[in-house]
Amino acid sequence: MRLDFIRPLYERRGPYASVYLGALIDQDREIRWRSIRDRLSDDADRATVEALREWATRPAAGRALFATHGDVVLAEEFPGPPAEELAVWAPLPHVTPMLMRRGENVPHLRVIVDHAGAELTVFGGGSPRTSTVQAESWPLQKTAQGGWSQRRYESAVEETWERNATLVAEEIDDQVRRLGAELVIVAGEPKSRSLLCDHLGTKAADRVMMVEHGSRSDHGGFERDVERALDEWLDGRRAELLDRHREAAGPVGLGPVFHALREGRVHAVLSPGELPEPVWIGEGGTQLATDAEELRRWGVEEPVQDQADSALARAAAMTDAELWFTGQVPDVAAVIRY
Repeated sequence: MRLDFIRPLYERRGPYASVYLGALIDQDREIRWRSIRDRLSDDADRATVEALREWATRPAAGRALFATHGDVVLAEEFPGPPAEELAVWAPLPHVTPMLMRRGENVPHLRVIVDHAGAELTVFGGGSPRTSTVQAESWPLQKTAQGGWSQRRYESAVEETWERNATLVAEEIDDQVRRLGAELVIVAGEPKSRSLLCDHLGTKAADRVMMVEHGSRSDHGGFERDVERALDEWLDGRRAELLDRHREAAGPVGLGPVFHALREGRVHAVLSPGELPEPVWIGEGGTQLATDAEELRRWGVEEPVQDQADSALARAAAMTDAELWFTGQVPDVAAVIRY
């Protein structure tokens, strides 16, 4: 997954309070809040604790909160409670449980197309955004009326289909460029899908995945098809990264991966999950090492310790590297850019 959305966390100096909790209902709100507050220890400043309290008592089935110096910098809602309620005070935000729960978010477009145009929904860069694309609404239907004007009328209908497909393709091309969409999932009328593909630019066309169900008037099984398409894309992408790592004999283990991150050579970090072992970090995004002396040689006067996965997430986010969780690596590994 891309980590752009957590980058603001690292633009603020820590230490950070990281809190994971389920819904605080009236009956036990105060008891559970005191438990969370106490776990932050005496080190957490009063302003930060109060900012967390305000967010923690808002309605939500589950939530992750990250706060420092009196501000909640990032709040993420979950559809249910976290696997474990946590309250951590540390130099870096403890983001790994949130990232694993969130899963890989694929920037993509969902398109349901017909002769009149398309319904287009953009996923990525904020909340989903749905729009309708249509150039002309007449004539759209061929008839069997016969007569001298039949061929001319059918030609006009096909020209309308073509213009609408062209307009939809232009909008998709524009969104793919602006969003960096990895996938364009297309459903709808078969002839319209074919016309649409004929007019897409190369970049968008290479990202098209067709699904069978759904129309603009009845989505039917469209959402199920979309989830299946996303899962297939993610499985393929994960397999591709693993193959690239193995073919290039990429770095394995914290020390070698840290070294590659410091040099800005990592395209993607492959992680088996949470990595609680302590490592050494500095204030800079790529200041991380398994040995404090190594950081001092890099000019960090006072290295501090934090969890390895927190340090990895920060370094990946600040070097524009992706982070993928997979059980197919026994230790943290990296896919190298060059």
